[in-house]
Amino acid sequence: MTDASLSLQKAIYAWLMADAALKAEIGDPARIYDDPPAEAAFPYLTLGESRARALAGVEGAVEHEVRLYAYSKYAGRLEIKRIMGAVHDALHDAPLMPQDHQLVSIRFVFNDAFRRNDGETYQAVSRFRAVTQPV
Repeated sequence: MTDASLSLQKAIYAWLMADAALKAEIGDPARIYDDPPAEAAFPYLTLGESRARALAGVEGAVEHEVRLYAYSKYAGRLEIKRIMGAVHDALHDAPLMPQDHQLVSIRFVFNDAFRRNDGETYQAVSRFRAVTQPV
């Protein structure tokens, strides 16, 4: 299961790094981090929590929950919502090809956008559900 999760993360990262609409929102090259540097330029996207579990009834299949976080210093929610719209458009039903696994599906589940406690930073979370099978 671990290999499926890491393979899917790498495929998502590569797909998002190459997406022109997302790069238009967060910079080119895209500012996408697993762990952002202390002085990361805004806006940017991070790979968030992920969960993986065996999918009952399908031998070797794994169900993944993947979260992505966007951060913006733009005054208001416009920029953060545009970023998450680009993430949705890039990943929902994307034809990802994780190494040694077949992607059965990747589907959007929800977005949530809010202002952080510092009063200046907006953050959004987007969650996707994916299913993989070994090749």
